[in-house]
Amino acid sequence: MFQPHLEALPLPELRALQLARLQAMVARQWEHVPAYRAKFEAAGLRPDDLKSLDDLARFPFTYKADLRDNYPLGLTAVPRSDLRRIHASSGTTGRATIVAYDDNDLNVFAEVVARSLYAGGARPGMTFHNAYGYGLFTGGLGTHAGAERLGLCTVPVSGGGTERQVQLILDLQPEVIACTPSYALVLADEFGRRGVGPEDISLQYAVLGAEPWAEKTRAEVQVRLGVRATNIYGLSEMIGPGVSNEDAAEQRGSYLWEDHFYPEIVNPDTGEVLPDGEYGVLVLSSISRTALPILRYWTGDITRLLPATNSTGRTMRRMDLIRGRSDDLIILRGVNVYPTQLEAVLLGMGQVSPHYHITLTRTGTRDDLRLQLETSDQGAALRDEVARLIKAQVGLTVECVLCPPGTLPRSEGGKLKRVTDLRGER
Repeated sequence: MFQPHLEALPLPELRALQLARLQAMVARQWEHVPAYRAKFEAAGLRPDDLKSLDDLARFPFTYKADLRDNYPLGLTAVPRSDLRRIHASSGTTGRATIVAYDDNDLNVFAEVVARSLYAGGARPGMTFHNAYGYGLFTGGLGTHAGAERLGLCTVPVSGGGTERQVQLILDLQPEVIACTPSYALVLADEFGRRGVGPEDISLQYAVLGAEPWAEKTRAEVQVRLGVRATNIYGLSEMIGPGVSNEDAAEQRGSYLWEDHFYPEIVNPDTGEVLPDGEYGVLVLSSISRTALPILRYWTGDITRLLPATNSTGRTMRRMDLIRGRSDDLIILRGVNVYPTQLEAVLLGMGQVSPHYHITLTRTGTRDDLRLQLETSDQGAALRDEVARLIKAQVGLTVECVLCPPGTLPRSEGGKLKRVTDLRGER
């Protein structure tokens, strides 16, 4: 059953619930997950050392490497016979990360996605076009279950087949779509090729995630598709999509479902817990999961925590848009930059499309960045203006390469790789 009233728990009750669930989770890990017990013992800790929320900072972080080192199911806390589903990451940066779910976890998954879709504008009885990929990726099946929990008529389109997707939207008239931000723009391109304007598209709400995106990307999606676009955040190590979502009326940070995920922001260099409002690495604990309870997971995502606003009645904190990932940070000749900063410059110009690719190379001791971007204007004046604006706004000298429209890679519903780093290659 969808339970939106829990989003408005008074803060003392919410904090008490978080502590109780954290204590139960740490006890479960100690009892049933040898790898966690070894971590706690190495730090000189036992479950009963977690007496307050402040004590959590004493406990060790969990990293993606921990899941890989315990591949495939070494961090599960229930017998294999209790598992009901397996998902996995793509494994593009190494061995795939396996995540497991029991009945409780699938129930939590559906509940938090239902909350997220509701926050994003979906209401029971609407039709939901789900363009996230189905299969081992958590996006498709995860959002599907949440949509059905909320009472939506769900169209499980999955990723790819853009022409067919557009035709189904025109035929079935859905009010809500879920996909990546980059794929929303691919769909907008296809609508444009067909001469279909935003006023002729049935979509009202777009719930977008799985990759960082800028406010200017949101603005372009909203104008071209005629929707209110919100950010859904999640990661497979926690549960999948549905860890947080923006409110469609506010669009001012994603409400983090704190009764299921305990958030911390930490200094990326020292691991010190930072106060709300400061930027750092988001660390999450999955406090209501039973099959795969993860303590203090280092997400690598750079953001900050903000208090709830007064307009929605929710008491749970919000997380700001992801600035980038700590492992996606480009350090080039002493300048730190995230791909989303370059994207914001491009979208602010108007003459270029939002499709771009970054290649990092090294010649001797010099690092260089080549920025490929699509535009119908292949003139040197535009190329030089892009380089000038990036230098002025980001502080980085880049080589701009103008490409004809339609030539750079497109998202097909999954995450789009924006950066190719060749600096380590010989």
